[in-house]
Amino acid sequence: MIMFKLPVIVALVLMLIGPQAWAVDYQLPDLNGKMQSLEQYRGKWLVVNYWATWCKTCRKELPDLVSMHNDSQDQDIVVVGINFESINPAELKTFVEQHRINYPVLLSMPVPATPLGRVFALPTTYIIDPNGKLVAGQVGLVSQQNLLDYINQKRMSDAYAVIASP
Repeated sequence: MIMFKLPVIVALVLMLIGPQAWAVDYQLPDLNGKMQSLEQYRGKWLVVNYWATWCKTCRKELPDLVSMHNDSQDQDIVVVGINFESINPAELKTFVEQHRINYPVLLSMPVPATPLGRVFALPTTYIIDPNGKLVAGQVGLVSQQNLLDYINQKRMSDAYAVIASP
């Protein structure tokens, strides 16, 4: 019987799965019908927010997401909204304009599970790190400050992990 030590097993698993790929291969149409991929934001922190126009909590967090996008668009954080309802695209465009949503909005029919995970309720927000790893998820209201606090904490822990690694 051959016995492997843990580092050898980890190395074998990594060889089998290959180099780390982007967390998800996720493409959806934007408001103009053009297909967009979340992978285009590689190298940036990506805040993906599932929402709907009829959702009161979603509407409540929109100003924070717009503000976060405004404050971070020249940095390394991008907000992407995924409208998660069956709605006429023209009606959605009007809603986006009226609420001054300036970040990319993609369209998805409500489905039980998405490539990022389940959407049990709206709003649901996921965070993907610059390497494409899904690092957090939140069901319910988020704020700009909560999102920034989490991302900054994650940046610090990742920096510490690099410094502390042998």
